[in-house]
Amino acid sequence: MTLPALFLSHGSPMTAIEPSDAHDFLSRFGAGFARPRAILAVSAHWETDAPMVSAARKHETIHDFYGFPPELYAIQYPAPGAPDLAARTKALLDGAGIPCGVDPDRGLDHGAWTPLYLAYPDADIPVTQLSVQPRAGTTHHLAVGRALRPLRDEGVLIMATGSVTHNLGDFGRFPPDGPPADYVRDFTEWLAAALDGRRDDDLLAYRERAPGARRAHPTEEHFLPLFVALGAGGDGAPVRRLHSSYHYAMLAMDGYAFA
Repeated sequence: MTLPALFLSHGSPMTAIEPSDAHDFLSRFGAGFARPRAILAVSAHWETDAPMVSAARKHETIHDFYGFPPELYAIQYPAPGAPDLAARTKALLDGAGIPCGVDPDRGLDHGAWTPLYLAYPDADIPVTQLSVQPRAGTTHHLAVGRALRPLRDEGVLIMATGSVTHNLGDFGRFPPDGPPADYVRDFTEWLAAALDGRRDDDLLAYRERAPGARRAHPTEEHFLPLFVALGAGGDGAPVRRLHSSYHYAMLAMDGYAFA
């Protein structure tokens, strides 16, 4: 079976426990695809200079945040590791001329376990995690995704997670239940149109071409996973917008499938 590559906005850690449209979407998206034999999570919350993949056989659930309710820290996601998938991921990247290292112990940060906790609550699908390289840019991450494309034919769900917009400096500047900020809406809709039209050149140069791009992403780590999913989807492949909603008027929570 061939699975899609996904880009999911994981939002605040509160997405795991707080009712919202995004919470509901993440709780059901897994039912829309065949059950994967393994999952490769590409999370914005593991930043490295060169690609790294986790070969852990048993994952620590990393609570990489502070100041949240105790029930959030009580969440555990004890999915089995996927060292064979880690080795396959490394081989594909090395073979594409993208050297990949292996971390024997890295667990799952909230960028990975939040959507997994909601979509696959039994935690019974093997999973491993791949890092992002914020200084390497969009073209590098597109190449990473292209190198990983064969995994989709091997029953692996490539799940890249970040956020369509991510400016935490704007948190609290807008009514939390109000409409999205103008720059958030403009960037989100530009992205949807660019993906629908497969305007890959515009996407790769989004910081110069998209409205509000630098305010939507003061730093790039939460947007770069999208390019891994885009590359893994295949050149010219259709893109489906699976979900669109907003948190706190400044986090766009869109999800996309590339296949």
